[in-house]
Amino acid sequence: MSTTTVGILGGGQLGQMLGLAAIPLGIDCVFYDPSPEAPARTVGRHIAAAWNDLDALARFADMVDVVTFEFENVPTASLAAVAARKPVRPGLRSLEQTCDRIREKEFLRDAGVPVQPFAAVSTEADLAIALATVGTHGVLKTRSLGYDGKGQRVVRGAAELAPAWDALGRSPSIYEAFVPFDREVSVVATRALDGTSVVYPIVENLHTQGILFRSTAPAAVPDALARAAERHARQVLEGLGHVGTLALEMFVADGTLIANEIAPRVHNSGHWTIQGARTSQFENHMRAVAGLPLGDAGAPEPAAMVNLIGGLPPIGEILAIAGATAQFYGKSPRPGRKVGHINIVAPTREMLVQRLADAEHLARQHNQLA
Repeated sequence: MSTTTVGILGGGQLGQMLGLAAIPLGIDCVFYDPSPEAPARTVGRHIAAAWNDLDALARFADMVDVVTFEFENVPTASLAAVAARKPVRPGLRSLEQTCDRIREKEFLRDAGVPVQPFAAVSTEADLAIALATVGTHGVLKTRSLGYDGKGQRVVRGAAELAPAWDALGRSPSIYEAFVPFDREVSVVATRALDGTSVVYPIVENLHTQGILFRSTAPAAVPDALARAAERHARQVLEGLGHVGTLALEMFVADGTLIANEIAPRVHNSGHWTIQGARTSQFENHMRAVAGLPLGDAGAPEPAAMVNLIGGLPPIGEILAIAGATAQFYGKSPRPGRKVGHINIVAPTREMLVQRLADAEHLARQHNQLA
């Protein structure tokens, strides 16, 4: 039996976890990341070269059978150079539709997934149109790049929109209506090469200064809302023709779901699946990319994840919490940087809440936000 070799663009912690999931499947990984300290270098071969090094990209492509990515901001020219040599999964459409927030919102709307009012801002004339279309309470975001709260400004009055755009360097932007949400949720889902798909339980998320701090599965929402979230995730998978794992982030507002954004890759809010689901989001992504059948996405018991941001607690203190496991990424700590996470499982939601409180307290003692 020949071994499948998967090339992964990006070598951060998501790549590291993809590589770990690949090992039991007999899949070899080759990572392409400019940083010689890329966390994924410990779980596969690593090419440390610039994104614009076309010779290195060609060598990378020639070493693998298929290519995927662990972050969506791969330069277009780099991706095109690789795609000319090997299949890229999930596919270029998933990147094209999600790397620009206007295109992303238009795609979601056209796919039948609810979104808040939005408008493009590229010129001074657009500012007045955006205010008339969206309203005076909104969020201005750059159309591309930006994550963990970066590249965005909250607008609370008409006079604040122009200064907010100045603060973003007058970059092409999207102005979205502010959603007074009750909670933030996400759904992680995977679609195989043959079109079959699995959807993980809906997750409730808590952010701190724009960075995900905690995810709890399943979210405490009505069954009808959970079913709607699953339906929307499948609409996105099918609309993109996506092969692999993605996450759909949403707001719950007045008992309804409003889509926020798509992450066309494995996602931080799905880390709990490593211990909490029968098949992790990382394993299912590698299965999909390699053309293998998907695994069960069900969760036998309640689970949660706590991010470790900027600092690491002693491993012994984490493991002293019942049902807790830890993953450290091998990244040097600095404020605002995700350096690890804690996963927790428990037989009941009540027990999970208690264990989660202990993990959160420990994380907050060592977390350093930007």
